[in-house]
Amino acid sequence: MKKVITFGEILLRLSTERHLRFSQATNFNATYGGGEFNVAVSLANYGLETEFVTRLPKNDIGDCALQEIRKQNVSTANIQFGGDRLGIYFLETGAGTRGSKVVYDRASSAIAQIEPSSIDWKSIFKDADWFHWSGVTPAISSNAAAVCLEAVKAAHAMGITISSDLNYRSKLWKYGKEPKDIMPELLKYSHVILGDLDTAFFMTGQEKQDPDYQDMESLPQLYDLLYKSAPDLKYVATTLRYSINASHQKIGGILYDGKDIYYAKTREVTPVVDRVGSGDAFMGGLIYGLLNDDLDKQGTIDFAAAACCLKHTITGDFNLASIAEIEQLAGGDSSGKVSR
Repeated sequence: MKKVITFGEILLRLSTERHLRFSQATNFNATYGGGEFNVAVSLANYGLETEFVTRLPKNDIGDCALQEIRKQNVSTANIQFGGDRLGIYFLETGAGTRGSKVVYDRASSAIAQIEPSSIDWKSIFKDADWFHWSGVTPAISSNAAAVCLEAVKAAHAMGITISSDLNYRSKLWKYGKEPKDIMPELLKYSHVILGDLDTAFFMTGQEKQDPDYQDMESLPQLYDLLYKSAPDLKYVATTLRYSINASHQKIGGILYDGKDIYYAKTREVTPVVDRVGSGDAFMGGLIYGLLNDDLDKQGTIDFAAAACCLKHTITGDFNLASIAEIEQLAGGDSSGKVSR
C-alpha cells in the first residue's frame, strides 16, 4: 500500500448555520479542517495509508483535534505538541449572489511557533512514497516556512514524490515576506504542482500572463515556464472554476505532463452545499490517480475533477465521497438518484 505524508495546520472551524451572516449568528458549528489535512482525509478515504504531521497545543482543544485526525483514519504518529492555541477560522457561508467570508484567528498558533530542526523528517519519510504540502503553511510564519523547506529538502533527498497546492491566501502572509520571497525555493523540489497559472506566476515572481484555458496552443508554452524553475516537475494541474454565484459553480480541470494537455469536462454543480475544501478534494483525487496504476492521465484528471464536484455537496472541510461515487460521476452519471 502506498503511503502519503502531509504537513500543515489543522484548524478549528466555526461556521454559521443555514447561511446566516456573522451578525445574525447566535451559535457556530464547530468542526475541524485545513488544506493539507483535508487531502490526507481524502486519501485515507480511498484506502491509502496516510499520515498528517503538525503541531498541536497540549490542551483540551488540541486533544479534540487529535481525536478528529484519528477518527478520519489518518496516522498521528509524528505529531508534535507545544504552543498555547489551535488556529481558528470563522466561516460565513454565502448563498446566491452573496459570497462566503472567512475570518482567520490563527496568529501565534501552535504551528506558527514551530521550531526549525524540531522534526526528524528523515525518520518520518523512511517508508513514505509521497509528500504533500501547500502554500498555506509557509504563509503562516517564518518558522513554518523554514520547517516546510526542511521537509521538502529531506523528501527530495530521499527520492520521495513531492506535490504542492499553491493555495494563495492573501489574508495570511503577514510576517514581512511575500510569496515570491519564499515559494520559488520550495516549489523547485516539486514533482506535481496544482494551481492556476496566474497564481503560479504571482507566487514565483514571474511576469503576469493572461492564460486562456481553452487555447490548446498557448497553454503548453505558459505551463512550460513553471518547468524551467522546477527541474523535477512532471505534472501541473489546474482546477477550472467558473462561478455563476455562490450556489452555482461550474467545475472542470486540466492536467499537463510537459507534452500533452488533458481536460476534464466542465460540470454544473448546483446547489452548492459547501465549497470549502473543494480544491483539497481535487488535490486528493489527483494524488490518488497518479498513484493508481489502473488510471491513465485522462482518467486521473477526470477523477480529480469529479471529486472536486462532489465535495461541493458535502458539509465540512473533508471530501467524504467514496471511490465508487466519484467514478460514477466521472463516468457521466450525475443523476443523483437514490441508491436503494
